[in-house]
Amino acid sequence: MSILDQRKLIESIHPFGLLSSSELDNLMSKIDIAYYTKDTLLISPTLASISFYIIIKGTVNELVDDELHNVYSSGDSFDGDALIYNKTQSKFVVDEELICYEIKKDDFLELMQNKKIQSYFLQDFISRHQQLKEHELSSDLTPFLISKVSDMFLHTPCVVSSDETIFSALTKQKNLNASMIIVKSDGNYGVVTDRNLRDMLLLNSVDVNATIASIMTKSILSIDINDFLFNALLMMTHKSIKHLVVMNNDEIVGVLEQLDLLSYFANHSHLVAVQIDKAESIQDLRFLQDDLKNLIVTLQTKGVKVRYITKMVSTLNLKIYEKVFSLCVPLELQKSCALIVMGSEGREEQTIKTDQDNALIISNDVESELFEQPMQKLNESLLLLGFPKCLGNVMVTNKEWRRDVKSYKNMIDEWTHIWDANSSQNLSIFLDVKFVAGEEKYLKELKSYLYDSFSQRDDVLAHIAKAILHFETPLSMFSSFVLEKDAKNRLDLKKGGIFALVHGVRTLSLQYGISQTNTIERIKELNNRNIIDKTFATELIESFDTLSSIRLEVMLEQKEVQNSNLIDPKKLSKVQRDLLKDSFKIVNKFKKFISFHFHLNMVT
Repeated sequence: MSILDQRKLIESIHPFGLLSSSELDNLMSKIDIAYYTKDTLLISPTLASISFYIIIKGTVNELVDDELHNVYSSGDSFDGDALIYNKTQSKFVVDEELICYEIKKDDFLELMQNKKIQSYFLQDFISRHQQLKEHELSSDLTPFLISKVSDMFLHTPCVVSSDETIFSALTKQKNLNASMIIVKSDGNYGVVTDRNLRDMLLLNSVDVNATIASIMTKSILSIDINDFLFNALLMMTHKSIKHLVVMNNDEIVGVLEQLDLLSYFANHSHLVAVQIDKAESIQDLRFLQDDLKNLIVTLQTKGVKVRYITKMVSTLNLKIYEKVFSLCVPLELQKSCALIVMGSEGREEQTIKTDQDNALIISNDVESELFEQPMQKLNESLLLLGFPKCLGNVMVTNKEWRRDVKSYKNMIDEWTHIWDANSSQNLSIFLDVKFVAGEEKYLKELKSYLYDSFSQRDDVLAHIAKAILHFETPLSMFSSFVLEKDAKNRLDLKKGGIFALVHGVRTLSLQYGISQTNTIERIKELNNRNIIDKTFATELIESFDTLSSIRLEVMLEQKEVQNSNLIDPKKLSKVQRDLLKDSFKIVNKFKKFISFHFHLNMVT
């Protein structure tokens, strides 16, 4: 290996890439190259560490109580902690002939005087976790992650007063080459778009000498100039709009246009949304499936956080649901019901399509039987579009999840008085509910009734919370992964971590009447209400992000969705393994918090 290659390898090992050129030169002059045969014991509780090791070739096993804890291979490094704290619980044994760089103990401790190096090896969970993530994504990091509205070219706004004539306003719009007219009226703003002009001037023959206020839409959709561009993309996708008014301290500073945003991001998410809106049949929607998958891959490879990917995908999936509803339900019935989704879709945490979790709330004044055939058609259409059937039959084709408002209230009453697994599961499903189509007032009535029913019912809440203890976290007391032999020595991300975080946060949200359904938004609101402190909230968010990100990566690699929760830690990078272990530690911390908060030791 040439000196240049050696330098590149050291630079690639985090955090040494943070060193200046002169600091790196100094480090390179102190590094030795060593060779060790198979089965050589490098470090143990009784054999003090003498060096920090960076592997060039070969593998080293880390064992705790003779249980495999970690496998280090080319590009990995170990063990800074043994040098810093002068002790270890692990044994590091050469598994394949080892060629490595060695930084002697004194040189390593001298290197620790560098604040950048020190901050990595000695920092708290949150800082270390975030730094590891940033390093893991550094090769794919793009402006996508950090771009704000202020980074974009903004079009000059055409702002007119409400008493101006339509002709005068159109003249100003032409001179500014603006795509829309913003109308200021009594301190508020309205908007006139091409659609307003077409409908009012051409179809309704409104005189051009009438005031511009007479044809305006009385509200505008806006975004703050310091907000992230990704949020602008979400808003445009969700609302099916082509322009956003940009505000700064309540003043209009420009207009952000769809084409500029799409050119910047270079993905087709908004184009997918437009195609959904234009679809006239289920067959039209089937052609979009590859586009959705490609969108997920594009966002993931660009380093976009999984929470933003799931929001975008959930937004598009809900638009598909809404379109299918409009195609399957007769127009005269659409205002007499509310189509809702639950589970990961309701929490906006779905990526690759998982089971259908949907239901229908029907007006008390309409016969439920009228919806049987439309819901059968809706279910079959969703199947054609790649949404599999729910194994638990939580779907609109099941009359248990297709009932009127009064009947749903009776079911909620049962949940508060019958403390069995079925009631707890159904309640958990319903708590993640999100409105899709129809009339939202039916869902709002039920949600209000639900939270009122559970007010001051800590006894029931404790039984619900106890489900968090159903699955063991796959981490031993010595921080090694606990694998399932029946699952080909893999571990289950959902059972081992994601479920505990989702369900624990969900139960706390029910207790305190928090209406958000997204797990991260629920955590933030729990912090806002001082139920958990900011540090703990950040730890939970970072851990949930890590588990979700690794799960998404596995889902994109696997063909079978049902196995997407199972992972082989050996196939993860060293950084990913460290992130995963840190996340499982926070899961265990959260389980203890929930157990204490709901006094689960007293629940039988």
